[in-house]
Amino acid sequence: MQSAVLAFSGGVDSAFLLKVMQLAGMQAIAVTAVSEIMPRQEALSAKKIAEEIGIEHRVIRTDELRNENFIRNTHERCFFCKDERFRQISDLASKEGFRFIIDGSNSDDLDDYRPGAKAAARYGVRSPLIEAGHSKKDVRKYAKKLGLAVWNKPSSPCLATRIPYGRRITIEALKRIEKSEKFLASLGFRNVRVRDHYPLARIEVEKNEIDLLLDPEKRKTINGKLKSFGYASVSLDLEGFKSGSMNSLLKS
Repeated sequence: MQSAVLAFSGGVDSAFLLKVMQLAGMQAIAVTAVSEIMPRQEALSAKKIAEEIGIEHRVIRTDELRNENFIRNTHERCFFCKDERFRQISDLASKEGFRFIIDGSNSDDLDDYRPGAKAAARYGVRSPLIEAGHSKKDVRKYAKKLGLAVWNKPSSPCLATRIPYGRRITIEALKRIEKSEKFLASLGFRNVRVRDHYPLARIEVEKNEIDLLLDPEKRKTINGKLKSFGYASVSLDLEGFKSGSMNSLLKS
């Protein structure tokens, strides 16, 4: 490829790609999109990772909450988000003479509903991990071998994925989701989602952590804290954490 712009989230997939680009001596930059739908901590983490790897890092600002097609939250929501991001990245790549735009999609992503892939195709974005047939498990293994600190970092999709299709996306909802998940993470829950069925919060944690969450004292603390963020009721999903669980109704 020789030169490329990487759509860089700071997760293990894009971090692994960035490290490989650095090892290959490519002309490369990492670009992170920042907006209300991305937890602030993720943007800070992406900047730090790029600095540690030694690749130039840029930040672009997107404003999905000004796009009616996005905030209507149809099953095509992800397309409108990715379309804006890849449009800006494409403009940057063209202006500065980079040959390719790449992202960190892996082969596991082919099994999920990903309307954002249509936006990637629109701008000629390539996914080297998919082209190489690498799964998330493969990427974690190689990232660990390369000494990347994020090799076992949990996935962190945008906050809008916690809101059921058909419910309008608001800044208030995004804020209470972010605060709730940050609080649960502070208690030690590794993979956690707070699904926003406002005024109900539905918590997903790993199956082996469900008993921990049901500890009487911890349960009381969590219930009180999430209610202070604006929820009237707090529930626990007994099936446990499942990435992309909001897409299950689409599949059925």
